[in-house]
Amino acid sequence: MKLSVIVPVYNEVNTVLDVIEKIESVCIDKEIIIVNDCSTDGTKEKLNTLAGKDHIKILHHQKNQGKGAAIRTAQSNLTGDVIIIQDADLEYSPKEYPKLLQPIAENKADVVFGSRYSGTEIRVDTFWHYIGNKVLTTFSNSLSNIHLTDMETCYKMIRSSIFKEINIECSDFGFEPEITAKLSRKNCRIIEVPITYQARRFDKGKKIGWTDGVKALIYIVKFNLFR
Repeated sequence: MKLSVIVPVYNEVNTVLDVIEKIESVCIDKEIIIVNDCSTDGTKEKLNTLAGKDHIKILHHQKNQGKGAAIRTAQSNLTGDVIIIQDADLEYSPKEYPKLLQPIAENKADVVFGSRYSGTEIRVDTFWHYIGNKVLTTFSNSLSNIHLTDMETCYKMIRSSIFKEINIECSDFGFEPEITAKLSRKNCRIIEVPITYQARRFDKGKKIGWTDGVKALIYIVKFNLFR
Protein backbone atom coordinates (compact mmCIF):
# COMPACT_ATOMS: atom_id res chain seq x y z
CA MET A 1 0.00 0.00 0.00
CA LYS A 2 1.23 3.46 -0.86
CA LEU A 3 1.08 6.06 1.91
CA SER A 4 0.50 9.76 1.22
CA VAL A 5 2.02 11.85 4.02
CA ILE A 6 0.47 15.32 4.14
CA VAL A 7 2.71 17.88 5.87
CA PRO A 8 1.07 21.27 6.56
CA VAL A 9 3.84 23.77 7.34
CA TYR A 10 3.73 27.24 8.83
CA ASN A 11 6.87 28.90 10.22
CA GLU A 12 8.75 25.72 11.20
CA VAL A 13 12.19 26.67 9.87
CA ASN A 14 14.00 24.93 12.74
CA THR A 15 12.32 21.54 12.41
CA VAL A 16 10.82 21.04 8.95
CA LEU A 17 13.84 19.41 7.31
CA ASP A 18 14.35 17.12 10.32
CA VAL A 19 10.74 15.99 10.04
CA ILE A 20 11.03 15.30 6.31
CA GLU A 21 14.23 13.32 6.93
CA LYS A 22 12.44 11.21 9.56
CA ILE A 23 9.54 10.57 7.17
CA GLU A 24 11.91 9.51 4.40
CA SER A 25 13.69 7.07 6.73
CA VAL A 26 10.51 5.01 7.25
CA CYS A 27 10.58 1.90 5.03
CA ILE A 28 7.12 2.25 3.50
CA ASP A 29 6.12 3.02 -0.09
CA LYS A 30 5.14 6.67 0.20
CA GLU A 31 4.85 10.13 -1.22
CA ILE A 32 5.25 13.34 0.77
CA ILE A 33 2.96 16.28 0.04
CA ILE A 34 4.19 19.45 1.75
CA VAL A 35 1.92 22.49 1.85
CA ASN A 36 3.70 25.67 2.92
CA ASP A 37 1.02 27.93 4.36
CA CYS A 38 2.76 31.21 3.48
CA SER A 39 5.59 30.90 6.01
CA THR A 40 7.63 34.05 6.63
CA ASP A 41 10.54 32.72 8.72
CA GLY A 42 12.70 31.06 6.04
CA THR A 43 10.74 27.80 5.89
CA LYS A 44 10.06 28.29 2.17
CA GLU A 45 13.78 28.58 1.44
CA LYS A 46 14.47 25.40 3.43
CA LEU A 47 11.80 23.56 1.44
CA ASN A 48 13.34 24.71 -1.84
CA THR A 49 16.34 22.48 -1.05
CA LEU A 50 14.02 19.46 -1.44
CA ALA A 51 12.96 20.38 -4.99
CA GLY A 52 13.58 17.74 -7.63
CA LYS A 53 12.80 14.67 -5.52
CA ASP A 54 10.23 12.56 -7.37
CA HIS A 55 8.41 11.40 -4.22
CA ILE A 56 8.02 14.92 -2.76
CA LYS A 57 5.45 17.50 -3.87
CA ILE A 58 5.82 21.03 -2.50
CA LEU A 59 2.83 23.34 -2.73
CA HIS A 60 2.75 26.96 -1.60
CA HIS A 61 -0.08 29.16 -0.36
CA GLN A 62 0.28 32.84 -1.28
CA LYS A 63 -1.73 33.77 1.83
CA ASN A 64 -1.78 32.17 5.27
CA GLN A 65 -5.01 30.17 5.52
CA GLY A 66 -4.60 27.63 8.32
CA LYS A 67 -3.91 23.92 8.85
CA GLY A 68 -7.26 22.74 7.49
CA ALA A 69 -6.79 24.75 4.31
CA ALA A 70 -3.34 23.24 3.80
CA ILE A 71 -4.80 19.74 4.17
CA ARG A 72 -7.58 20.63 1.73
CA THR A 73 -4.96 21.73 -0.82
CA ALA A 74 -3.11 18.43 -0.43
CA GLN A 75 -6.33 16.42 -0.69
CA SER A 76 -6.60 16.95 -4.44
CA ASN A 77 -2.91 16.19 -5.04
CA LEU A 78 -2.47 12.80 -3.36
CA THR A 79 -2.06 9.47 -5.16
CA GLY A 80 -1.58 7.04 -2.27
CA ASP A 81 -3.94 4.34 -0.99
CA VAL A 82 -3.81 5.68 2.57
CA ILE A 83 -3.15 9.15 4.00
CA ILE A 84 -1.76 10.50 7.25
CA ILE A 85 -1.25 14.05 8.49
CA GLN A 86 2.22 14.90 9.82
CA ASP A 87 2.81 18.15 11.71
CA ALA A 88 6.09 19.84 10.80
CA ASP A 89 7.36 19.99 14.39
CA LEU A 90 8.91 17.09 16.30
CA GLU A 91 5.98 16.14 18.55
CA TYR A 92 4.96 13.07 16.53
CA SER A 93 7.35 10.36 15.29
CA PRO A 94 7.03 8.92 11.75
CA LYS A 95 8.42 5.67 13.20
CA GLU A 96 4.81 5.03 14.26
CA TYR A 97 3.57 4.73 10.64
CA PRO A 98 3.93 0.92 10.38
CA LYS A 99 1.95 0.44 13.61
CA LEU A 100 -0.83 2.68 12.32
CA LEU A 101 -0.84 1.15 8.86
CA GLN A 102 -1.03 -2.49 9.97
CA PRO A 103 -4.76 -2.64 10.84
CA ILE A 104 -5.63 -1.08 7.48
CA ALA A 105 -3.26 -3.36 5.55
CA GLU A 106 -4.86 -6.35 7.29
CA ASN A 107 -8.32 -5.04 6.36
CA LYS A 108 -9.32 -4.68 10.00
CA ALA A 109 -9.86 -0.91 9.84
CA ASP A 110 -10.59 1.98 7.51
CA VAL A 111 -9.27 4.61 9.92
CA VAL A 112 -6.62 4.43 12.64
CA PHE A 113 -6.25 7.12 15.32
CA GLY A 114 -2.90 7.38 17.08
CA SER A 115 -3.69 8.06 20.74
CA ARG A 116 -1.29 9.99 22.94
CA TYR A 117 -3.21 9.07 26.08
CA SER A 118 -3.86 5.34 25.99
CA GLY A 119 -1.17 3.78 28.08
CA THR A 120 1.96 4.74 26.17
CA GLU A 121 5.00 6.64 27.41
CA ILE A 122 4.73 10.38 26.74
CA ARG A 123 6.67 13.48 27.67
CA VAL A 124 4.74 15.24 30.44
CA ASP A 125 2.36 17.79 28.93
CA THR A 126 1.00 20.95 30.56
CA PHE A 127 -1.96 20.23 32.83
CA TRP A 128 -4.44 22.55 31.10
CA HIS A 129 -3.54 21.31 27.62
CA TYR A 130 -4.19 17.75 28.78
CA ILE A 131 -7.49 18.69 30.48
CA GLY A 132 -8.61 20.66 27.45
CA ASN A 133 -7.95 17.68 25.22
CA LYS A 134 -9.94 15.34 27.47
CA VAL A 135 -12.90 17.76 27.61
CA LEU A 136 -12.98 18.11 23.82
CA THR A 137 -12.59 14.36 23.26
CA THR A 138 -15.35 13.50 25.74
CA PHE A 139 -17.72 16.08 24.24
CA SER A 140 -16.94 14.85 20.72
CA ASN A 141 -17.53 11.23 21.78
CA SER A 142 -20.91 12.09 23.29
CA LEU A 143 -22.18 13.63 20.04
CA SER A 144 -20.55 11.28 17.53
CA ASN A 145 -21.30 8.18 19.63
CA ILE A 146 -17.82 6.71 19.22
CA HIS A 147 -15.32 6.11 22.02
CA LEU A 148 -11.91 7.70 21.51
CA THR A 149 -9.26 8.66 24.03
CA ASP A 150 -7.67 11.33 21.80
CA MET A 151 -9.88 13.03 19.23
CA GLU A 152 -7.43 15.93 18.76
CA THR A 153 -4.48 13.74 17.76
CA CYS A 154 -2.66 14.75 14.60
CA TYR A 155 -2.14 11.11 13.62
CA LYS A 156 -5.26 9.98 11.80
CA MET A 157 -4.51 7.40 9.10
CA ILE A 158 -7.38 7.11 6.62
CA ARG A 159 -8.03 5.15 3.45
CA SER A 160 -7.69 7.63 0.59
CA SER A 161 -10.94 6.49 -1.02
CA ILE A 162 -12.76 7.69 2.12
CA PHE A 163 -10.65 10.80 2.68
CA LYS A 164 -11.21 12.09 -0.87
CA GLU A 165 -14.99 11.93 -0.38
CA ILE A 166 -14.90 14.28 2.62
CA ASN A 167 -15.56 17.96 2.03
CA ILE A 168 -13.11 19.72 4.35
CA GLU A 169 -14.76 22.95 5.45
CA CYS A 170 -12.55 24.14 8.32
CA SER A 171 -9.44 26.08 7.38
CA ASP A 172 -7.93 26.14 10.88
CA PHE A 173 -7.34 23.62 13.68
CA GLY A 174 -11.06 22.79 13.53
CA PHE A 175 -10.07 20.14 11.01
CA GLU A 176 -9.65 17.60 13.85
CA PRO A 177 -13.22 17.65 15.24
CA GLU A 178 -14.60 18.06 11.72
CA ILE A 179 -12.89 15.01 10.26
CA THR A 180 -13.77 12.96 13.36
CA ALA A 181 -17.46 13.84 13.08
CA LYS A 182 -17.58 13.11 9.37
CA LEU A 183 -15.74 9.78 9.71
CA SER A 184 -18.10 8.67 12.47
CA ARG A 185 -21.13 9.35 10.25
CA LYS A 186 -19.63 7.24 7.48
CA ASN A 187 -19.65 4.26 9.86
CA CYS A 188 -15.97 3.65 9.18
CA ARG A 189 -14.17 0.87 11.00
CA ILE A 190 -12.05 2.91 13.42
CA ILE A 191 -9.21 1.54 15.52
CA GLU A 192 -7.17 3.49 18.06
CA VAL A 193 -3.55 2.54 18.81
CA PRO A 194 -1.12 4.07 21.34
CA ILE A 195 1.65 6.30 20.01
CA THR A 196 4.60 8.13 21.52
CA TYR A 197 4.39 11.89 21.88
CA GLN A 198 6.95 14.59 22.60
CA ALA A 199 4.87 17.55 23.75
CA ARG A 200 6.15 20.95 22.67
CA ARG A 201 5.60 23.81 25.10
CA PHE A 202 4.18 27.18 24.09
CA ASP A 203 7.49 28.92 24.73
CA LYS A 204 9.04 26.54 22.18
CA GLY A 205 6.64 27.43 19.39
CA LYS A 206 3.44 25.46 20.04
CA LYS A 207 0.72 27.25 18.04
CA ILE A 208 -2.60 25.91 19.30
CA GLY A 209 -4.10 27.87 22.21
CA TRP A 210 -7.20 28.21 24.39
CA THR A 211 -9.10 30.12 21.70
CA ASP A 212 -8.70 27.09 19.41
CA GLY A 213 -10.24 25.00 22.17
CA VAL A 214 -13.30 27.25 22.29
CA LYS A 215 -13.62 27.08 18.50
CA ALA A 216 -13.31 23.28 18.68
CA LEU A 217 -16.35 23.09 20.99
CA ILE A 218 -18.35 25.03 18.40
CA TYR A 219 -17.08 22.83 15.57
CA ILE A 220 -17.97 19.66 17.49
CA VAL A 221 -21.57 20.84 17.76
CA LYS A 222 -21.66 22.12 14.18
CA PHE A 223 -20.30 19.03 12.45
CA ASN A 224 -22.05 16.45 14.61
CA LEU A 225 -25.49 18.06 14.75
CA PHE A 226 -25.80 20.40 11.78
CA ARG A 227 -23.97 18.72 8.92
